[in-house]
Formats: sequence, C-alpha cells, structure tokens
Amino acid sequence: MPFDTRPDRDAEVVLVGRSNVGKSTLMRELTGHDVATGGKPGVTREPNHFDWTGPDFLYTDLPGFGFMSGVSESVREQIKTDVVRYVEDNADDIVAGVLVVDGKAAVDIIDRHSGPDEVPHDVELFGFLRDVDVPAVVAVNKMDKVDDRDERLDELCERLGLYPPWQQWDETIAPISAKRGSIDPLRDALRAHVEATGREQLLQYVV
Repeated sequence: MPFDTRPDRDAEVVLVGRSNVGKSTLMRELTGHDVATGGKPGVTREPNHFDWTGPDFLYTDLPGFGFMSGVSESVREQIKTDVVRYVEDNADDIVAGVLVVDGKAAVDIIDRHSGPDEVPHDVELFGFLRDVDVPAVVAVNKMDKVDDRDERLDELCERLGLYPPWQQWDETIAPISAKRGSIDPLRDALRAHVEATGREQLLQYVV
C-alpha cells in the first residue's frame, strides 16, 4: 500500500489540504525538487516523500481531499481516511502539519459546507491536527490574488476558531504565494516549530 512506504525518519513536516490548492507547487518551493503538478484536482493520489535532506528529516506531500477529477466518492473517502490514519500513526514524529488552503476561496468554501450536520473539511482537519498534538500551520496560498488581504485572513481565523487579528498567529497563519516563490512566512513558522522541539540541527531543512 502506498501509505505504508514512509521512509524511516524521526522528524517530518506533512502537507495536507483540499485538492488543487497548490500543495505540490509549495512542496517544490520548500524542497527545490520537481513535484508532479497539474490543472485537474487530485493529481497526487499517494504520499510523495522527500527524504533526501538527511537521515533524520522528511517532507511529505499527502494526497488532497475533497473533489477529485474522475474519482468516485468511495475512493475520495478512502484517501481521506488514509491521510488521517497516516497523521495519527506518525504524530509523534511530525514537527508540523501544514494545512494548505486557497486564500481567495477558503472562507467561501468553508461557509458553503458549514451546517448543523456538516463540518467543513478544512476546519475538521485543522482541529484534527491539534487534537493529535501536531502543531498546525495554515499556509494560506495564492494570496497574490487576494485584494482584501487582512479582512480575508481575519475571516479565516474566525472560521478556524482563532481570535483575529491574524497577525497574532504568525506561527499558525502563513500567507504565501507558492507559484511566485513567496513562502517566507511559512518558513518562519516552520522554523519556530522546529526550534520548539529543541533540535536546532533540523533548522537547515527549513531555510
């Protein structure tokens, strides 16, 4: 099974989120290595591991959830289950879980799927990361397309249960534009979480 092929590393950063929010593009910026990307949601169907950095660190791009082109509902649910199980099984070694969202669309998507019997995927996954004691960083991608930046980020904080203004959550909310290579806020947040582990030798992997 693809989810059982994790390299043996004791420190890991995982990327999670809906399909087509730019996780693979972001991974390319973080690692400097080419990652399969595409215009259709759901290009990544299994974990992409990047263990070239050293014997004790690993980046993992986990498959997207939600709508995927040409993928049945049952398969989508199985992939989501596999992602959750992967994070649970490796929580002790995960330095940070990066939830990637589309800065322009995230609030609208969350509102569209909010209701008495429904928890939006992004909100659910953010809460799940915190429940399993994995430091959660929300990489708010595609911010170059957002005009009302502060308002949108404050609204996103509210949806995630964080008190605005967003600026006070600099280790949790990271506005970025992966396609433009503008990801310094995410690197800063990751460095803070690495430092919190007391393993400063890992900082070389998040520069």
